[in-house]
Amino acid sequence: MANMELIQINSVGKTFILHNQDGTQIPVLSHASFSAHEGECLVLHGPSGAGKSTMLKMIYGNYKSTEGSILVFHHGQWIDICKADPRDILQIRKVTMAYVSQFLRVIPRVTTLDIVSQPLIQRGTDVNKAKKAAADMLARLNIPDRLWHLAPATFSGGEQQRVNIARSFIVISPIMLLDEPTASLDVVNRDVVIDLIQEAREAGSALIGIFHDAHVRDRVATRKIDIHSFSSTEAA
Repeated sequence: MANMELIQINSVGKTFILHNQDGTQIPVLSHASFSAHEGECLVLHGPSGAGKSTMLKMIYGNYKSTEGSILVFHHGQWIDICKADPRDILQIRKVTMAYVSQFLRVIPRVTTLDIVSQPLIQRGTDVNKAKKAAADMLARLNIPDRLWHLAPATFSGGEQQRVNIARSFIVISPIMLLDEPTASLDVVNRDVVIDLIQEAREAGSALIGIFHDAHVRDRVATRKIDIHSFSSTEAA
């Protein structure tokens, strides 16, 4: 039986309007169409400025598309992110769709162990079990246990990045958007992230990602989407 679609991108476009510069319009994407199924990892590729990050942010609902529809399968029904109520988008983010980046939004005075275990606790997992799973994930990403009970505000950039990845992958969401999660990682931790992506695929997640590292792209991609082919001619 074929894996079902979880995302449908239908003729999506984006034009930025610079209101502080006399309404100057910057077209970025036009008529972008593709879909993502359970168990696959789509890699968005193309030159800098082609619209890769813009596409991810539109799917997540941070940017509003100028045209088309972005359908996400949530709780047994298709919801158009382009038209959804903000409360519905927040619910989708809580249950169905995760955004994984290289950057950690540091929470003051909250320990690393609490940050990583929080997504499990929010889904009803026993606190002790959640913290055990968080400890296992932090160890897997080579975060020393002496740091687990500290807030990560003073950690190095690479350590903060790995804490963010641990938090993002502690729960496998049905849809996972990956924005350069392996950037700046050393080879050992880069390979751990590759394994986490493969495990998410095997668990049935649909992943869409941006990876500038060709080795990572080749290891994780089940399909590659040339975003440049959807770039507006005015922006090319």
